[in-house]
Amino acid sequence: MPANGQHSRSRAARIARAVAAAGTGAAVLALPLIGATSASAATTASATTVASTVSYPNNLDGWIRASLAVMAEKGIPGTYNGIYRNVIRESSGNPMAINLWDSNAAAGTPSKGLLQVIAPTFAAYHVSGTSWDIYDPVANITAACNYAAHRYGSIDNVFGAY
Repeated sequence: MPANGQHSRSRAARIARAVAAAGTGAAVLALPLIGATSASAATTASATTVASTVSYPNNLDGWIRASLAVMAEKGIPGTYNGIYRNVIRESSGNPMAINLWDSNAAAGTPSKGLLQVIAPTFAAYHVSGTSWDIYDPVANITAACNYAAHRYGSIDNVFGAY
């Protein structure tokens, strides 16, 4: 029989792995709820490592889910649907999209990436732990969501060019 508390921690670990494998990004949120005993008080601290160790598919779904995991770690609001809606409107899901015709482009600072972020905005709202490459899908989504959170409360509140 396992030592006292070991059984619940292994069950919690199995649940966390199952949630993470489902790709919901919810593992970061679920960890504090499933193992919060005195023997596992470090559960919350370990939650931040889960998102960085989970493997997401290299496609739009995976990029959004990876970004949501980082956003959960950093306290940036937003939902899958809010991000997806804006990505489709801004770039049709193309991480290499660049706008060479709008006022930003005319001013020499074109919008780039999945959420069409200009370089100064990307730099100002970059989220630590993500790439500094504006075309990196997760970095682009996360920085744009960070900007939207500061400007509009959440990417979920953005329904047009921002």
